[in-house]
Amino acid sequence: MENLIPVINKLQDVFNTVGSDTVQLPQITVIGTQSSGKSSVLESLVGRDFLPRGTGVVTRRPLVLQLIHASKTDTETRTQENGEVITAEEWGRFLHTKNRIYTDFNDIRQEISAETERMSGTNKGICPEPIHLRIYSPNVLTLTLVDLPGITKVAIGDQPEDIEEIIRDMCLKYICNPNSIILAVSAGNTDMTTSESIKLAKEADPDGRRTLAVITKLDLMDQGTDALDVLCGRIVPVKLGIIGVVCRSQADINANKTIEEALKSEGSFLQKKYPTIANRNGTGYLARTLNRLLMHHIRDCLPELKTRVNVMAAQFQQLLNSFGDEVSDKPQLLLQIITRFASAYCCTIEGTFKNIDTKELCGGARICYIFHETFGRTLATVDPLGGLTQMDILTAIRNATGPRPALFVPEVSFELLVKRQIRRLEEPSLRCVELVHEEMQRIIQHCGTQQEMLRFPKLHEKIVDVVTSLLRRRLPVTNQMVENLVAIELAYINTKHPDFTEASYIHKSLTEGIEQDKRKLQVVKPAPAPTPARQAVPDERPRSVILPENGGPWKLSDWVKGSKAEPRDHLRSSQSTGRLGSAPTSVLSSPAHNTIEPSSPSQGLNLLDVVPSVPYTRRLSVREQLDCDVIERLIRSYFLIIQKNIQDSVPKAIMHFLVNYVKDNLQSELVSCLYKTDGIDKMLEESEHISTRRREASEMLQALQNASHNIS
Repeated sequence: MENLIPVINKLQDVFNTVGSDTVQLPQITVIGTQSSGKSSVLESLVGRDFLPRGTGVVTRRPLVLQLIHASKTDTETRTQENGEVITAEEWGRFLHTKNRIYTDFNDIRQEISAETERMSGTNKGICPEPIHLRIYSPNVLTLTLVDLPGITKVAIGDQPEDIEEIIRDMCLKYICNPNSIILAVSAGNTDMTTSESIKLAKEADPDGRRTLAVITKLDLMDQGTDALDVLCGRIVPVKLGIIGVVCRSQADINANKTIEEALKSEGSFLQKKYPTIANRNGTGYLARTLNRLLMHHIRDCLPELKTRVNVMAAQFQQLLNSFGDEVSDKPQLLLQIITRFASAYCCTIEGTFKNIDTKELCGGARICYIFHETFGRTLATVDPLGGLTQMDILTAIRNATGPRPALFVPEVSFELLVKRQIRRLEEPSLRCVELVHEEMQRIIQHCGTQQEMLRFPKLHEKIVDVVTSLLRRRLPVTNQMVENLVAIELAYINTKHPDFTEASYIHKSLTEGIEQDKRKLQVVKPAPAPTPARQAVPDERPRSVILPENGGPWKLSDWVKGSKAEPRDHLRSSQSTGRLGSAPTSVLSSPAHNTIEPSSPSQGLNLLDVVPSVPYTRRLSVREQLDCDVIERLIRSYFLIIQKNIQDSVPKAIMHFLVNYVKDNLQSELVSCLYKTDGIDKMLEESEHISTRRREASEMLQALQNASHNIS
């Protein structure tokens, strides 16, 4: 049992060396209000004056105090690392001064004051960084205690306004450790029900299993009062007990009263004032009780502590392995990193990468989504007749017939219009190439999270540059191929395509319709016109030109402008009157004819002034509607065929010219660009962050291994 506390002290030294708070070691934490006598209790336990004393705030930094029992014959404890043997009866050692030995306790007090002022300033400032002090003496019991700054209410000096909260949080940080025993110090000349230390201990230890109360200043209580009820636990019960002590007053310190004399005075006072409980109070009894409680507490905590140390050692070993060993053969390491990166890049595309992301699509899965979801849906939303109106189709049909009216729908108009629609597939196809290129670029960052990439940032930058350059070179080639795929479809409109059944169906329907019209159509020959009674010279004129009664010529513009009377009607009218060149008055007096004036010889006859450059918006005739419907059906049918071809051929082109090419040539490209003797040393320079973390992990692993050895 007596060897348990030295084990914990060794563990404390080990973890204090590496500055780790991850392992919560068993210890005794002293809390109390300002000037409640905490420092006096510690000095009584040690038997020496070694703490700064005075009025006001004196303890301004946590003090981790390890008391180690060292007899004069204990050569193992007295032998230093350099082999020298310490001959002094008592001595001290600070963690921040390394191997320096303090045999004068006044020097220890001065060093505590100097170290406090170094971190906290000289004007009552508070610092949470602890001071670690170890005292070796044959007059002490082996203990580990933590002396905390006293709980205060009002800020003074350089203390912040929220000094109460700062000290309270600092105390809770130590006493909330489940492996810590709480030593709550209260002054006997105050009401225990107002004790801040007891209140704080109840907050951190509601069950009271780790709390021991100490009542100081029993000799300063008012005359006629005593602390018997308090010490017996009748006022505020404490599970681990309540122990009363009598410490030196400031007057005793000023009078240089030794601790030995103070302990004798304490014994006499307790026997005189509290004879029934004197043997269960006093500094000696407090030291033995603390030693016993700490040993039992360590015994209970040790199995769990051993397990935690072993688990943490395995974790830090794994972390250290991830950082890699020191680089010995840089060219070989460079080839290994390049090979691993290229392999990870290709595996990410193929979907065989071991660190598959479960949060979002990446790599090959994202490319597949682009091909079949994004690109496929975009093509499906392209309307085969988008941007085409019936007047556009009718205009194309008329332009394709030339000066002669067409009996059938001209094929040139269909080819012209369907090419216009096919060109609309080029833009989404090029956008598909762009999306795949962006994903290929994104895979670089996904593979760049490997430990080697973080370890060598300059090499990572070079690899990113090489892969980006390779992708950039392949992008124009892929775009050109996709443009060629659309151009190929535009180069030859294959109306004999096996899937283009709409054309043969329409041709068959039209042929059958014409045959039916021929069978139904009756051809009636017009009767010969009667011979007039007398002939005149004007009868020699063409029948299409009829002269009105006033002798003016019949103009062709009348027909173009849409006059109600046809030329054949005028001919019949002239024949019925028996006079050539005369016409009925109703015809000649119509407004359309009256607006036509003979053109003067100096002015030409403008016959095209009413022909628009763009056809007017109007209701289509039956024939025109039929022609437009035929063209629309043909365009839609052929466009869907080309749409399927593009949806199938564009992903294949992208895979061949971009994705597969990069996969097949990535490693060789990296080797040819990076494996150069003059630049290897510079690329394989470790980042400062990784170097620091490797060193910290190595120190922590060594500490954990030492701790595991000490526990075993």
